[in-house]
Amino acid sequence: MILSDADILRRLEEGDLVVDPLDDPELQIQPASVDLRLGREFLEFQRTNIPCIHPTSEREVDEYVTETVVEDGDDFILHPGDFVLGTTYERVEIPADLIAHVEGRSSLGRLAVVVHATAGLCDPGYRGQITLELSNLGSAPVALTPGMRISQLTFTELKTEAERPYGSERGSKYQDQDGPQASRIQSDHEFGGDQLDRDD
Repeated sequence: MILSDADILRRLEEGDLVVDPLDDPELQIQPASVDLRLGREFLEFQRTNIPCIHPTSEREVDEYVTETVVEDGDDFILHPGDFVLGTTYERVEIPADLIAHVEGRSSLGRLAVVVHATAGLCDPGYRGQITLELSNLGSAPVALTPGMRISQLTFTELKTEAERPYGSERGSKYQDQDGPQASRIQSDHEFGGDQLDRDD
């Protein structure tokens, strides 16, 4: 079952679902979703001469990205063909009986801006800000303003609570993230790491 605005408000009031800060519920809570705003931090991938980034490499993915923090009143310009990691302004906490789907807003989609490549799901038990995989598929640069409504979350109720929700007991590598996080795929079990869970 997908939660309606009334369901979302009830769960927020009960405190088991958290979207913080939710400064303007009248604006941000839609009929079946919650709009999330864009944070100020971005990770931009550097142009590099290496043949590829490989998950088993000893070099960290962090070596290939630079952080940009947008000052108050300024914009981040997303150029055609660019791929950057951004973050939501809000921090979320998803209870064990819900999953949250990260979706783009149609108004930005009509400007050719997408907010996720594949990571469109927040697992039951996830806590933290949400990293956005921002791309400009169009032919003109688009200005993104921190604080603008950038994405929306819809919530689906599970038939039963997750027995092993996302979190430290699973060794979840993105739990409690603050700001955009580069890939930590090198810590996955199949690449010799100790992380058994999948990405969110």
